[in-house]
Amino acid sequence: MIALICVLTSLCFVSLQVWHLYLANNLLNMTYYLQQITRIKNDCYANQRQLDTVIGTRHHMHTHFEQAISLDQLSHLRFTSKFHLLRLYKQYYGRTPMQYLIERRLQVAKEFLTKGYGVTQTCFDVGFESPASFATLFKSKFGLTPLAFRKSAISTKCKR
Repeated sequence: MIALICVLTSLCFVSLQVWHLYLANNLLNMTYYLQQITRIKNDCYANQRQLDTVIGTRHHMHTHFEQAISLDQLSHLRFTSKFHLLRLYKQYYGRTPMQYLIERRLQVAKEFLTKGYGVTQTCFDVGFESPASFATLFKSKFGLTPLAFRKSAISTKCKR
């Protein structure tokens, strides 16, 4: 019986050592991966001020899309040169601020038209100044004119 207890105790001790080594190894791996993630983050997003600038710019355009927004206004808002802002925004988001603004307006216009708003009303409510340019941009993005999209959305709604 004592021999059995000794064997079990030594097995438990060995198991505990193996478990300890396993945890230590995983901790080292986790530390390594955390270091690599931090390094990549610092390489890609080295300047927190730049990051704050582009995120703040995008947030402003996202929430005030219906207003007339210019690159000059955005640069004054973020206390930077408009050329620097343009470069930063394109670097982080892969498109210019105005490209994002147009895309945001078109997405909201699509929602408004689905709800049954009129084309002209939608055009001006989302911040476009010209129904003709709105229709051209909408068709190039979605493949239908705003009126055709609205009719399609309404007919789909009625069938449900």
